[in-house]
Amino acid sequence: MKHLPKHLQPRWRYLAVEVESWPDARIDRGDFQRELWYAAQNLYGDAGSAAADLTVLSFSFADGDGETVVRAYRGTEGRARAALACISEVNGSPVGVRVAGVSGTVRACEERYLGRRAGNSEQRDVAFENESRSAVVRGSRVDVRGTGGFVGATQLDFE
Repeated sequence: MKHLPKHLQPRWRYLAVEVESWPDARIDRGDFQRELWYAAQNLYGDAGSAAADLTVLSFSFADGDGETVVRAYRGTEGRARAALACISEVNGSPVGVRVAGVSGTVRACEERYLGRRAGNSEQRDVAFENESRSAVVRGSRVDVRGTGGFVGATQLDFE
C-alpha cells in the first residue's frame, strides 16, 4: 500500500498537559484516555469528538504529579483544550488539568513544555491540628494526610 503524499497527510498538534491530584491517586494512561474521550463526547457529541481525534500519546504520573502529551488534529486545539478543561476526576480521584503549551511535533512539545515532573516529592512529618501527621511535599505545595483524606496546604501555612 502506498503512502499518502505529504500534502494529503493529516496535520497534528500536540498539547503538553500537566496533571495534578492527591498523592495517593492511582491514574494510568488508559484511565486518563477514557476520561478525555468521555469529556469530548459529552461536550461535542460523537461527530465532534471524532473530528478532533484526541489521543493520549505518553503519560507519566506518580505521587500526585504527572504530565502527558495529547494529540489533536490541527485546527481543533481549542476543542481539545475545552475537553481537557472538563476533566475533573479520573479513576475516582479529583484532578487538576493544565495545558502547558501546544506544538507541531512530539519532540518539541516534550522539550519546550514538559519537564518530566512526575515523582518529585518527599515525605515529611508536620504539625497539623495539634498533632504530628505525615505530609507529601511537592515544591511549595504540602498535602497533609488527615482523617478523611488529604488536606492541601502551602509552605506558608507551616511557618
